[in-house]
Order: sequence, then C-alpha cells, then structure tokens
Amino acid sequence: MKIIFYKYHGTGNDFIIIDNRNLLFNCSDVNLVAKLCDRHFGIGADGLMLLQQKAGFDFEMIYFNSNGKQGSMCGNGGRCIVEFAHTLGLVGGTAKFMAADGCHEAIIKPGIISIKMSDVCEIELNSDYSFLNTGSPHYVKFIDNVNNYNVAEEGKKVRYNNRFISEGTNVNFIEKINNNLFVRTYERGVEGETNSCGTGVTAAALVAAIKDVSTAKDYCSINTLGGNLNVMFQKHADNSFTDIWLEGPAAFVFKGEIII
Repeated sequence: MKIIFYKYHGTGNDFIIIDNRNLLFNCSDVNLVAKLCDRHFGIGADGLMLLQQKAGFDFEMIYFNSNGKQGSMCGNGGRCIVEFAHTLGLVGGTAKFMAADGCHEAIIKPGIISIKMSDVCEIELNSDYSFLNTGSPHYVKFIDNVNNYNVAEEGKKVRYNNRFISEGTNVNFIEKINNNLFVRTYERGVEGETNSCGTGVTAAALVAAIKDVSTAKDYCSINTLGGNLNVMFQKHADNSFTDIWLEGPAAFVFKGEIII
C-alpha cells in the first residue's frame, strides 16, 4: 500500500505526520512505525503522528515514539500537528485537539504555534533533581557547562536506573545562561538526545520558576540545540501551575510517498 506522509519539525524535533482520517494506516504494527522512523532504512524522524477524527474536537493526535511504541504527550509534535491541521484547512486561528493526556487548545500565528499544556499539580523536589509530569514524565537537573555535557551517556544512566527502568523517563539537563535557560534532553522512546523536547522545555521552565531563576515570574525563555521556545504559566503558592502555554515555530519540511 502506498501512503502519503508529511515531514515537520519543531526546533529540530522532527516528525512524520500522516492524515489518517480514513483509518487506513495500521498503527498497531510497531515494527512498521519503527521502520518509518529509522534514519537509515526509513523516512527518519524522532516520532510519528497520526491525525484522526474525534467527536467534539478538531482532530485527535496519536503519537508514536521512534521505537514504534505509542507514546505520551509530545509538545513539539503537538505544535507541528496543529500547523499541519491548519494547512489542511481543518482549523483557523485556534484549535482544540485530543492527545494522550487529554484536551489541548492551540493558537495559530504565521510561523508560530502555541499550545496549552496540561496543568501540573505536583512536582517532586529533591536535593539535586526534580521530577514532574507535563504530559510526559521528566527528570530535571541543573548542571554547569551544559553545552559540553555528555547528555546521551548521563541521560541513559538516569533513564535506566532502578527507579525509572520500567516506565522510563525523559531526562533534562539545564543551565541558566544570561537570562535564558539552555535545555538539553535525553528522550525515552528515542533512547538518545533530541534537538529539542516540548514537554521537557515545559518541565524545565516550571522547575526554574520554583527556584526563582526563570526569565520572569510567569514566563521563561528557553534555548535548545534546535532553536528557541517560550513557556508561559501561572504559578501558585503551593508550587502548582495552571494556564501553561508552550510557544515556538513549527515548520513543514517535505511531503512524500512510501510503499508499506
């Protein structure tokens, strides 16, 4: 069968997107999804997304990690699929879509997509790291000289330690440089470092706000290997967060066809 696919990226975090409103793509085939995401034998991507119909919503986002397994929420992927839906004419200046962690809203501006992330009610604060769920689980640690840090090696140690080996976690190493946070992320499912991670950037911004090192009390500017993102939020006295928005570019790369 021949399928049409679209390639998008959000600050270097790249995705295959398939319009699956006709439900022709067999999303239960883990090996097929992994093969399509393979950078040597397939199209190549950090993940694959299906755009499907969902009653009461503009669309539903079904996300798969590059290992072929269905994943949790992907922030950069969410921004990219909103841009794709806009290109298809499914949404205008705003959107409402369903993802693995529930309903999300989006605002579409030329070249910039903002999506509302899930509220965060609980953050585990430890002496040398924090742990929270922003739609996906994230371990967050402040370090020095993040630019030269071996994220792949050190992130793997955390992801496969006794606590996280079963369910896995994304691992974020962050440093405040000038007035921005620099965030580097090891992603579970990819099992390596990615150029950017939307839920990871969100997690880093919230932890930075608790530690009073965010750009402002309700805003944090983030630098990643793949580009710049912004996170807006409302922080409460109990260290919970609401009205969280992830903002940044979402870019079309190319369209193609492949026989599966």
